[in-house]
Amino acid sequence: MNLLKYGILNRWVVGWIWAFSSLVSAAERSPELTLMETPSGVEYGVWGYASESPSPVLINLGNTIEGVLGSAYFRQSGNALAELGYLSVSIDIPGHGKRHREGEPDDLSVWRYRLERGEDFVAENNRRLSEVVDHLITAGLADSDRIAICGTSRGGFLALHFAAHDRRVKAVAAYAPVTDLMVLREFKGADNVPLVAKLSVVRLANRLATQSVWIIIGDRDERVGTDESIAVVRAITAEALQRGEPGEVELHVLPEPKGHTTPQGAADMAAEWIDRQIRIKTKE
Repeated sequence: MNLLKYGILNRWVVGWIWAFSSLVSAAERSPELTLMETPSGVEYGVWGYASESPSPVLINLGNTIEGVLGSAYFRQSGNALAELGYLSVSIDIPGHGKRHREGEPDDLSVWRYRLERGEDFVAENNRRLSEVVDHLITAGLADSDRIAICGTSRGGFLALHFAAHDRRVKAVAAYAPVTDLMVLREFKGADNVPLVAKLSVVRLANRLATQSVWIIIGDRDERVGTDESIAVVRAITAEALQRGEPGEVELHVLPEPKGHTTPQGAADMAAEWIDRQIRIKTKE
């Protein structure tokens, strides 16, 4: 595929041009990372094999474009799904990479900093991601009926929010996700910040009740809260039952002595689940 004819390549491109890689057999090449941007300037990365037809897409959130798509660990299910023709897509999340502003604190403290100033960084992230999805579909890269999202830790928090926001997302997988900001040490004493409670994932249960949701977390994850992930799944199920929705929510709590980390085998489990959900939803 010659991406240049779509006029969407950014002035800087990492790796091989996809037009060349599409001429090489899959056995002789590896997925490549391409940096792109929307007409309004939202930068994003695409990692995977080129295709002559629109591909299924896995949006993957964690920290930065290169931090996620350039890391086998943070690509999670994207590694296995690439072999099934999926493109992995990522953006710099709020307060990270090029989305960090001068004078702001680093890491997750930046989220508290913004919320204390009344800035809903989740709404802005949702807007940017929706624009990326629009761009991928318009460019002929993404199949609008086969879009999933995943995220690790803070990325899982944003992935769950986006799945509730944009109904084009057919499935969401979250690895050891943040679900309640108040559990994070960076938010100690932030009880009186209205947006902190408002952004709790449990409040999205009414929107996620019609989505396919998959969550995995270790049994002793004190960093983001094992119990909070369980509470989110219970709330989604309760909402689905109340509304008579079939629902599709799956929770895995696995032994994980390391605490806050993705339990072993999670990426392959989620890849299989994501592809199954996409195939089911596409048939519908």
